[in-house]
Amino acid sequence: MPQFFNKRLILLLVSIIVLVALIGFSLREREELSWPEQFLKDTAGWFQNAFHKPVSSVTGFFENLNDLQHTYDENKKLKSRLDEYVKLKTEVQDLKKENDDLRNILNKEKDDLSEASRIQATVIGRNPDRWNEMITINKGTLHGVELDMAVETSEGLIGKVKSSNKFTSSIQLLSSIDPKNRISAVIQGNEDAYGVIEGYDEKRQLLLLKRIPFDKKVKKNSNVITSGYGGVFPRRLVIGKVVDVKLDQYGLNQTAYVKPATDFYDISNVVILKRDIPAPEEGKSGTGQEGDGGQ
Repeated sequence: MPQFFNKRLILLLVSIIVLVALIGFSLREREELSWPEQFLKDTAGWFQNAFHKPVSSVTGFFENLNDLQHTYDENKKLKSRLDEYVKLKTEVQDLKKENDDLRNILNKEKDDLSEASRIQATVIGRNPDRWNEMITINKGTLHGVELDMAVETSEGLIGKVKSSNKFTSSIQLLSSIDPKNRISAVIQGNEDAYGVIEGYDEKRQLLLLKRIPFDKKVKKNSNVITSGYGGVFPRRLVIGKVVDVKLDQYGLNQTAYVKPATDFYDISNVVILKRDIPAPEEGKSGTGQEGDGGQ
């Protein structure tokens, strides 16, 4: 028994010495490794490389998935803000247009206040089938709107009151194809030329100013306004400009083609005009009647 333990002790000591020697040998700086070291190192490197690629792929996949989720959330927030921006921009443009219209109407009121009473209104309805004929406004008889009153925008005349209820009214546009839709007008120039707006050229989108005497010289780009002779519309309401003039088939009268001052397609705010006819002064009325009777 003692000899057996002595042999095992000696073998253990020898093994420790060899192991220490190998460790010391491996720790030395050498240009070349021994084949066992090289084998172990290559084997470890191969396993490391084999496990590294799939682990990196899986890790990268989850990282990309996380980034994609963040990108989606961020894109959703940006899209929401963009929608809000577009909506805000649309509201600002609409308010700006309305503000410009109201400013122009206000300036026009200052110029012509002595000629007509004015009722401001907003367009609330329009029939797609009769887009160029009628519009509905938010003012009616309760606000003083009456039949045949002139209606204009800040740019110029657009038509007249066709019918009126308590709270709303229907406006017949100048572009309406109605034989009864007539307005007394005058072409301004060195010598004024009078006529009647009756008819609309849908193809050319021009008003027809008829019954102009054949000997009147009408120049293109001349301004066309209401004459005030119809008894309903005030004078000097802007209608448009002359773009062409032609003789009728008999050569007795001329027809002027007038480009409207207002875009009938885009109407938002309007003004209804009631012509102010001054009452005759006392004494003068009787004198005038007597003079007429004498004639």
